[in-house]
Amino acid sequence: MAETQQPTTPRQGGRGPQQRGGRRDDRRNAAPEAPKEFEEVVINIDRVSRVVKGGRRFRFKALVVVGNRKDKVGVGVAKGADVQTAIAKATDVAKKHLITIPIANDTIPHEAEVKVSGARVLVKPAAPGTGIIAGGVVRSVISVTGIRNMLSKSLGSTNKVNIAYATVEALSTLVARDNWLSNVGKTAKKPAAKKETK
Repeated sequence: MAETQQPTTPRQGGRGPQQRGGRRDDRRNAAPEAPKEFEEVVINIDRVSRVVKGGRRFRFKALVVVGNRKDKVGVGVAKGADVQTAIAKATDVAKKHLITIPIANDTIPHEAEVKVSGARVLVKPAAPGTGIIAGGVVRSVISVTGIRNMLSKSLGSTNKVNIAYATVEALSTLVARDNWLSNVGKTAKKPAAKKETK
């Protein structure tokens, strides 16, 4: 009886331990992670509710900021049945409302102050080596941009959504140094001087 027994081998169709391990490794290696163009930062998540006939319906509201760590940034707010859905929706909204920031020497070209609802945000350029002097929501928004030195102050309301929108609005009002009216005036005077000489 002992001679007739053959060593058992795993079937070709079956999943042996070696095949299974190989498949897992192949699956991991087959999908290399592509570098993301935009960085996403979740600033705040709130649980919100609405009263319906049967009681209360709870949902989640996410505040997300996206940026490419260069000159683009956007803020989005969205609600979802769970946290992941709310974050995904808010990220899509933020990517649809990107703005371009004029950056000069790792800081902003001039100061700006914007009021959105009850929140007021003041942003000012800073000397090299200063870093980002900002707190809370403003710091989260600036962290995904290419700005390295900046001063800021949040005034008025402490509503995180309004502060985030005010920060983005302040950055969107910035004008590049080349487009300042003083520079435009200087270039416009030159042809006038030539006409006078003629």
